[in-house]
Amino acid sequence: MAMNGIANGIYHEKQVKELCALHALNNLFQSRDAFTKGELDEICQSLSPHVWINPHKSLLGLGNYDVNVIMAALQRKGCEAIWFDKRKSPDCLQLSHIRGFILNVPSDYRLGFVLLPLRKRHWIAIRKIAGVYYNLDSKLDSPNVIGQLSDVCQLAEVSL
Repeated sequence: MAMNGIANGIYHEKQVKELCALHALNNLFQSRDAFTKGELDEICQSLSPHVWINPHKSLLGLGNYDVNVIMAALQRKGCEAIWFDKRKSPDCLQLSHIRGFILNVPSDYRLGFVLLPLRKRHWIAIRKIAGVYYNLDSKLDSPNVIGQLSDVCQLAEVSL
């Protein structure tokens, strides 16, 4: 089981199952109570109410939520997801209106300790805390200092 907690005043959830979208949202809002798996499952159901196999999450119910679930969850908190074209200059961002960033990055696929030749996607949160941007990726042992916006842009360019 993952250990979630606060280190140096920063809340950081660790990866469990395929719940990276849940962890990214909670890390972004800096609260373990921002969202629950049940709430995200409820959002999936509301997005596709009359289907037997829900297209917005894993067939096995382990998570793996899609961007539609993240966008709906953000709306429940009075926030909005804005798509950003990485070919644009980050200077066009109005940072005073941005709480943080959620990126969907490529991720290795492992079965235990065995690295499989498959790629999947992983949601991570980046947020500015006390004037510094942090990578709050749930696969990290603890939040990683990124630095300033230019460093965030560099990370996004390399990661995406």
